[in-house]
Amino acid sequence: MEDIERAADALRRGDLVVYPTETVYGLGADALDETAVERVFDAKRRSRENPVSLAVPDVATALEYVDPTEREQAFMDEFLPGPVTVLCRRTDAVPDVLTAGRECVGVRVPDHDLALELLARVAPITATSANVSGRESVRRPADLDREIRDAAAVVLDGGETGDTGSTVVDVERGEILRRGANADAVETWLAEQ
Repeated sequence: MEDIERAADALRRGDLVVYPTETVYGLGADALDETAVERVFDAKRRSRENPVSLAVPDVATALEYVDPTEREQAFMDEFLPGPVTVLCRRTDAVPDVLTAGRECVGVRVPDHDLALELLARVAPITATSANVSGRESVRRPADLDREIRDAAAVVLDGGETGDTGSTVVDVERGEILRRGANADAVETWLAEQ
């Protein structure tokens, strides 16, 4: 619990935190704090043209930041929490820096106790892999890129995670943008709904 509190305090201060999910380790910052989000892009050496998703503790909290269609809502109710990222129209609360100016933002509710404990204290936070862009995603804290470790105020150790990133879905278009965990079930749902 002490580590969770340290991580939550760090996020509230605008610092970065590495946290486990059921897929890979994520790099978290206050998703509504433009300066903190900029730190995520800097640490990852990520192009500002590539949007970053946000993580929340549950679908109800997501509704404070996105305005889903009925189909998107049904999808979220079916698959979240879980290893999927759902694109939805963002509300005005979500800063342009997070979405690269796009109308939609990816929403993630990780199915991992430690991540959910953190999100119960501070949300939304960024949901992007804890690696320098172009390098392998991280499944164990020991494998973190030095740049990420140096940039993070706290690293939450949740042991080894899964072996692939989340599946990214544009539900309205019925399209999987990135295949990851649970992609087959997502594909089936999209075809049947």
